[in-house]
Amino acid sequence: MCKWPGIYVIGLTGGIASGKSTVSEILRSLGATIIDADAITRELQSPGSEALREIQEAFGDDIILPDGTLDRRKLGRVVFSSERSRHILDSIIHPRVIGRTKEILKELAQSAPGKSPVAVAVVDAPLLLEAGADAVVDEVWVVALPRDQQAERLMKREGYSAEEAFSRIDSQMPLEEKEKRADRVIDNSGTPEETKEQVFTLWRSLERRLSSPSRNSPA
Repeated sequence: MCKWPGIYVIGLTGGIASGKSTVSEILRSLGATIIDADAITRELQSPGSEALREIQEAFGDDIILPDGTLDRRKLGRVVFSSERSRHILDSIIHPRVIGRTKEILKELAQSAPGKSPVAVAVVDAPLLLEAGADAVVDEVWVVALPRDQQAERLMKREGYSAEEAFSRIDSQMPLEEKEKRADRVIDNSGTPEETKEQVFTLWRSLERRLSSPSRNSPA
């Protein structure tokens, strides 16, 4: 049974630099509505926001740039070097992101046709499981990549040292644990074409399940 009338919600997650955004874009091209948790976070941390004020109070004026925006890189160095700091930031951000996600899902449900075909929404969230946001989705898809490949991608993409890359990887729930809690796992260690084919296969399976008279649980 869909948790949100008229829409079926996939929670898409994975480790940092696992290729989750690539999978999200493939799903968008197939017709899914994407709810980007990172974009929501940036919106919530905009200048003048309550969340940014709390972050500034918790971490000091140094993490605010001259134009009033958040210095994300500096804040990242702080929270990824201290588990306590990370928990403080999570306590400020996670409830707000989940609240806004629920608002968007409610809006989508209200505009859904209320009959087949059921619309599909994807909550694209790197910390879906850590934040407990899996409670608002119908099933969880995890994008998986070996740890060394994650670190290599992070170093190339962000210019991190190996130490910085592994620090960010290890700050998240271990991939093995995410896979245990997933309904579907997408192996992104191969070619882009192989990843795309996996997503297409899962999408076709989802369409069959949603068109079935009984949609009580993932098959």
